[in-house]
Amino acid sequence: MNVLKTAKSSTRTSLNFSLQLYRGVTNQLRLLPDFLIIGGQRCGTSSLYYYLTEHPNITPAFTKEPHYFDEQFAKGPDWYRTQFPTVLQKQYCKSLLGRDLLTGEGTPYYLLYPHAARRAYEVVPRVKLIALLRNPVERAYSQYWIEKQAGFEEWSFEDAVMHEQERLAGEHEKMLQDENYYSHSFRHFSYLTRGIYIDQLKNWMRFFPREQMLTLKSEDLYSNSAAVVQQTLEFLGIKTGALNQEFKNYRRPSKKGYRNKVIPPRLDPAMKNFLVEYFRPHNARLYDFLGVEFDWDN
Repeated sequence: MNVLKTAKSSTRTSLNFSLQLYRGVTNQLRLLPDFLIIGGQRCGTSSLYYYLTEHPNITPAFTKEPHYFDEQFAKGPDWYRTQFPTVLQKQYCKSLLGRDLLTGEGTPYYLLYPHAARRAYEVVPRVKLIALLRNPVERAYSQYWIEKQAGFEEWSFEDAVMHEQERLAGEHEKMLQDENYYSHSFRHFSYLTRGIYIDQLKNWMRFFPREQMLTLKSEDLYSNSAAVVQQTLEFLGIKTGALNQEFKNYRRPSKKGYRNKVIPPRLDPAMKNFLVEYFRPHNARLYDFLGVEFDWDN
């Protein structure tokens, strides 16, 4: 049995190496993305991405989260192109199948990462942006639970939230001063910071016009996936009729629908009330900016 597992692992490694080599050699024949799902984290981005890539007009990236505009930017645009299908695939779809072909990726850290918007504008200025926003209280607790499960977080949720400013002190400034500076704390412990969506959206709109960004409410995706997917496809310029497919919940890296058997403990009511009040003024600024009410303050 161990010999069989070793053989299978060796075969997979060999195939992956060959595929990477092929993609590298053909990088100049490859597309850049038509759309980016920029976040936020724990807001349903994986589900939306896989829903979209199930459509015949959309081909997925080799990796759903290449992290190019945050942590892999130094690898350069040639490396980034290796993540996407070829121009020949697009031409084949257009000439022989009579349909356009779009491609894109979804890296949730883009929304928060301070340099991502400018970098994206420099590389793909006409790309369409999709932002999924979840109730920041639930998003923060969901992130905490994932960080805890992954072994990154050792503090209690209350301590992590109450001491977030101390843990992140100076990290954002270091990232602004040095684009190559990696902040583990900023990425993994930004429970409150990630939920101040208005500041992140404004940063992206310093570079991209509002009409290039679709802002969605995660709770709408959860409650009526078909309507949100249809809205997103129309934003991408894909005409579609009523969607009657089954929409399962997805998570990276598996594309199989799942039921998460590990359920986090109930959020302490006092802590929830604290977070609701903390985010209330930031949500108000967001509602005013977008011209919609998300009803997150109850």
